[in-house]
Amino acid sequence: MTIAVRGLGGLICEGCGYAISMTVDDSVPACPACGGTSFKRARAFERPTADIESVGVADSKPDWLKRTRAEVAGHGPHLAWEEGGEVRTLPIAEGWAKVGRSTCADVRLDDPTVSRRHALIVRTEDGRLKALDDRSLNGLFVNGEHVEWTALTDGDELEIGRFKIYVLA
Repeated sequence: MTIAVRGLGGLICEGCGYAISMTVDDSVPACPACGGTSFKRARAFERPTADIESVGVADSKPDWLKRTRAEVAGHGPHLAWEEGGEVRTLPIAEGWAKVGRSTCADVRLDDPTVSRRHALIVRTEDGRLKALDDRSLNGLFVNGEHVEWTALTDGDELEIGRFKIYVLA
């Protein structure tokens, strides 16, 4: 299955530095130069806009997380977050899900700490989950670590702006 991913842009292979352009594809690519599958986002700027190495992971998970996990159990992987005192969830379908402030984002987070195109979450055909920083200003953090492109597993905490989003797989 092939879908159009408008404006996905370029990726850089973390293994060999080979640059590839992503415009239409719903699968995680393999590097044509070395065969690697670990990529980072090609940056519009030479240096990051903020010198942020990591942020603190919450000492404990929020109270609502256990209840929400029980509610979505058996229905495939989900993202869960709290916004305005309300818990929101989104099933992660196969392909790409856009996270950001834009009205066309699958996970719309209306806050100035979130870039219009902040992150992408991909679910591969074999069910693996990965997160990709979509050239955001404040960066993508997974379990407190600043990342460009990383695998996701059950219980991972994504920090996108002021929001903490949890992977329920």
